[in-house]
Amino acid sequence: KIDLPAADPAKAKQEVEDIIGLPAMDAPEISAKMGTNIEAVLEDIVKNVPPPKGDPNAPLKALIFDSQYDSYRGVIVYFRVMEGTLRTGQQVKMMASGATYQVIECGHLLPLGMEPCDSLRAGEVGYFTASIKNVKDTRVGDTVTDAASPTAEALPGYRPVQPMVYCGIYTEDGSKYPDLRDALEKLQLNDASLSFEPESSVALGFGFRCGFLGMLHMEVIQERLEREFDLDLVTTLPSVIYHVYKTDGTMVTVDNPHNYPDPAVIEHAEEPYVKVNIIAPNEFVGNIMPMCQDRRGEFKDMQYLDTNLVELHYQMPLNEIIYDFFDALKANTKGYASLDYELSGYRSSELVKVDMKLNGDTVDALSFIAHKDKAYPRARRLCEKLKENIPGSCSRCRSRRPLAAGSSPGRPSRLCGRMCWPSATAATSAARRSCWKSRRRARKRCAPWEACRSRRRHFSQCSSWTSKRLSPYQQFIKKGRPGIAGAAFFSNCGGKLLQFPILWVKIVLGNINCGGA
Repeated sequence: KIDLPAADPAKAKQEVEDIIGLPAMDAPEISAKMGTNIEAVLEDIVKNVPPPKGDPNAPLKALIFDSQYDSYRGVIVYFRVMEGTLRTGQQVKMMASGATYQVIECGHLLPLGMEPCDSLRAGEVGYFTASIKNVKDTRVGDTVTDAASPTAEALPGYRPVQPMVYCGIYTEDGSKYPDLRDALEKLQLNDASLSFEPESSVALGFGFRCGFLGMLHMEVIQERLEREFDLDLVTTLPSVIYHVYKTDGTMVTVDNPHNYPDPAVIEHAEEPYVKVNIIAPNEFVGNIMPMCQDRRGEFKDMQYLDTNLVELHYQMPLNEIIYDFFDALKANTKGYASLDYELSGYRSSELVKVDMKLNGDTVDALSFIAHKDKAYPRARRLCEKLKENIPGSCSRCRSRRPLAAGSSPGRPSRLCGRMCWPSATAATSAARRSCWKSRRRARKRCAPWEACRSRRRHFSQCSSWTSKRLSPYQQFIKKGRPGIAGAAFFSNCGGKLLQFPILWVKIVLGNINCGGA
């Protein structure tokens, strides 16, 4: 950007040479907006870019560098011919996927559109169509060869795509589940690295478990789903792939906390580690190093690229990076730091599965897998967020108790009629309205308990709003006098009599025939 007031081309050239290692001092300074030095670019291409090499008569060997799906012609493959010649009507084979197709059309790429031709020779870049229905058969980096006379070996450097980050994607409205499925299928036509499979959650309903190449890939897919397909999404916490070795010698891969095995059958577990490269101004090194060490990072080395920039190398668990590491890095460096990481392997680690309970019921959408030393702080922060966003119980109820065993997740607490729902998606709107209507009646039945608050906490759950039938003790308190209800309560209390005020015990003992008791 030589046409900006704050532009410094000399400094930019020096940074390119120091960081990337390319000779940049002789690079032409151009401005397309101002029309400056446009001819110099073309002259440098002729002088410095070598001509392509390759034998047009050798067996076909072409490199796929991109592909896109067309509704009428199928997958359009963009490639460069390294050896041989590709012709219209030729049978070609994808060496990595093994798929075979017949070329229907091939041609050159133009700045605006494409130009068909009969053949493409070694050194040329173009496209071809072959009525390919699935973009997964045309993987980036794959080698295209002649099916009749294939080449001896494929081009080096190809690696299959492996998702590194997984998360669950759901719609806020459960009726939009088919729309989400159609949207993911359309995105997968042009993005073979996206993988998804159906899954269901008790709290969130039906959705998909999606695999991504990284955090940036996940954010791009989410934005496209929301903007291009007008979907309101709910995503779960991202997770990585863990290797869990059982006591019987088998190994299972876990990408969903719901599938984590029982700790009793786990011999040890491994989590992925990545090599992290951070480039930032040297004045922020003191902020970066404690942040990396707090996320179980292992410091390797540090290199000064120039007098202002420094590059730090760490080995860190991938699980610590996908959560909030990038945002914290930008915040601690005022946005000047850059992050790059690549997978280095798996290491043994002490992993635990953490389940979150709302109102006594486990919510599978909030479960996560973490290191043993990081599980409690992370769960505590999540609980604090939930406490801020989910209203608490009625102020009349001093103690919070979970739901009884076997209760449905959508049922409100038995502590009081004003108890809020565990989750906004736990039940339908009609059921929530029916609960809200019953709160007014519940508060009336909870009113007699106000007299108990000044003497002692509640002795039992305030469950009178769920049933018209009062317990013997509630009848005794409501009537305000001893009688059969008090006797029945005393006879059913078992060994828990000492939990109640002595004054009330004297009243009960003075007005009933205890008999042998």
